[in-house]
Order: sequence, then C-alpha cells, then structure tokens
Amino acid sequence: MRCPNCNQNGTRVLDSRPVHEGRSIRRRRECESCTYRFTTFETVEEIPLIVVKKEGTREEFSRDKILRGLIKACEKRPVPLETLETIVNEIERDLRNQGASEISSDVVGELVMDQLAKVDEVAYVRFASVYRQFKDINVFIRELKDLINRAE
Repeated sequence: MRCPNCNQNGTRVLDSRPVHEGRSIRRRRECESCTYRFTTFETVEEIPLIVVKKEGTREEFSRDKILRGLIKACEKRPVPLETLETIVNEIERDLRNQGASEISSDVVGELVMDQLAKVDEVAYVRFASVYRQFKDINVFIRELKDLINRAE
C-alpha cells in the first residue's frame, strides 16, 4: 500500500481489529520510508440492494435513510442511538440474507415496524402512522388495537 504522506510503497500493519460489528477491519499502518502512521478500513464490497418503491421507481438501499426515519420516530423517546443502529444492521442483514438484488419498499417498511414494535411502542405507532399513511382516526385506532393484542 502506498503511503499517503510520501507516496512510497511499503507499509507495515501495526494493529488490526474488527469494527462495525465485525463488518470491517481497522488497520493501523506505518510507512517503512517516512514512519508516517495512518489508518485504513477494509470492508467487503457488497452488491447494491435496490429498493423498488410503490410507484415502481428504484433506488439504492440507504442505511442512512432508515436511520433517519428511526430517529424521527424515536424523537423524545428513551431509545439510545446504538439501539437504532443495531436495528438498521439487523434490517440490512435480513434483506441481504433474502438473496434478492431487488427488494420491495413494503418489505423494508414491515421490517422496520417489526423491529420498532420490539423496542418502543410509541415510536412504532409514530412510524406506522407515516408509513401506512393513516387517512383517519379509525385506521389509527385499529393499528393501536392490533398493537395491544400483540402485547397481550
């Protein structure tokens, strides 16, 4: 690997450790020419997951988009960011384990709701009200009753 400081070939690895729940490896390196130290990350190059939206458009799966939706649903709720990041990891793992290169946005939304229901019921209802686009209070009440029945 070339040194980012002197552009010479020849570096040695001082330390390696798994990061991001084992999805990456962090390596601390030192240039053998100028002794400059730097960090690299090694990750598996994954095939992009394509989400097929309700109207038929396609976009690349975005962990950030899921995380933003979770953060919004959990606003002013006692749910740590680490929990939300774990949810995103589990959702992405579940989607990749399905083996399909394209996935319906409905599948993604249901996975998010399943995970949120386990963590915080208020956040679940918030997310569901936006995701399912509740048109009136009766649909909202029906969703609450379903949630209560599942909890019992």
